[in-house]
Amino acid sequence: MRYAAGKRAWGICDRSGLRYPLKDLVPQYRNGVKTGLLVGRDQVDEDHPQNFIGRARTDDAQALRNPRPETTNGRGYVGWDPIGHPLVRVKVQMGSVSVEIS
Repeated sequence: MRYAAGKRAWGICDRSGLRYPLKDLVPQYRNGVKTGLLVGRDQVDEDHPQNFIGRARTDDAQALRNPRPETTNGRGYVGWDPIGHPLVRVKVQMGSVSVEIS
């Protein structure tokens, strides 16, 4: 079927109701699918990449199944555990009261 050229035709934006040249109305997409709305080029919401989560493979190939810690170097674990850890000394003074944990 043939349509008219529409060089001077106007269209109404489905989002704002403003009048645009018909050739400047573009389809609105959501999650990669046309919604059926025609909106002005300045009012189009671009599809955000987060809408496509699950479509791309994102497996982490660096993970190990049943990992074991290395025991040959003899070093202990270092972390923040001030109660009973031999490498941590805490000294707190507030006014005339002083507390030291070794």
